[in-house]
Amino acid sequence: METIAKTRITVETIINAPVEKVWDLWTEPRHIVHWNFASIDWHTTYAENELLVGGKFLTRMEAKDGTGGFDFTGTYTSLELYKFIEYSIADGRRVRVTFDRKGTGTRLTEIFETETTNSIDRQQEGWQAILDNFRIYAESPYPGQMLHFETEINRDVETVYNTMIDEKAYTEWTSVFNEDSRFEGSWKKGSKILFIGTNKEKKEEGMVSRIKENIPNKFISIEHNGILKNGVEIICGPDVDDWQGALENYTFLPRAGRTIVLVDLDANTQFLDYFRETWPKALEKLKEICER
Repeated sequence: METIAKTRITVETIINAPVEKVWDLWTEPRHIVHWNFASIDWHTTYAENELLVGGKFLTRMEAKDGTGGFDFTGTYTSLELYKFIEYSIADGRRVRVTFDRKGTGTRLTEIFETETTNSIDRQQEGWQAILDNFRIYAESPYPGQMLHFETEINRDVETVYNTMIDEKAYTEWTSVFNEDSRFEGSWKKGSKILFIGTNKEKKEEGMVSRIKENIPNKFISIEHNGILKNGVEIICGPDVDDWQGALENYTFLPRAGRTIVLVDLDANTQFLDYFRETWPKALEKLKEICER
């Protein structure tokens, strides 16, 4: 049987960042959820990545209005650190991504085989748009300000997940941040939720947020959209510019009856030292509560 050659399309961009940083931002799930979308109407709510030959990846793509979504999955077929990645999409199409050092920057190139549903022009525009979003993200302040914390808890993943978001337990383990800490709202995906404490004048302050993703016993993503100041919700203006769209992600990894909790969050520069001091204490308190 004659094999029909598939059309291949090339998209590329130049990124003002070293290749090592570009590689990490491209391959780590905590970063993928920030940039992997072709238009502002879509976003990636969850990502998995097993970066090795034969390893699998998954990104969950969804319309922000909740009208649709799909999983983009595949398998890695070849790779060389800081050089290239090759993978096969679930439908059999092949993709090659190359990372070329250009002085202090990086040329990022993707060559992908086309599908038959959408026009070639539309496919090229979509893949290029995602690449352009990645460049913007890689050159923005947030990648350098993302903080990571983790702890291992001697309890099963279901217990840890449920304890973390339990109303009473949440108040206890987050008291490290504010002695009056609590939440109002729902942990259901897409729901609005307020994270509340009190200031010195005993007026409410905190974050106005949305649950971007919630996969029970696996992953929670919180998107911060504004602040609560003196009991008033503020979702626009200079007071919230540094917070709007910032993510706070929790990953729960089961390990033989134990659970590893990973926390990855975008941190305002003003609070970097504060978070580095308080988050380990908060996770230690969560561990203590779960293991009682």
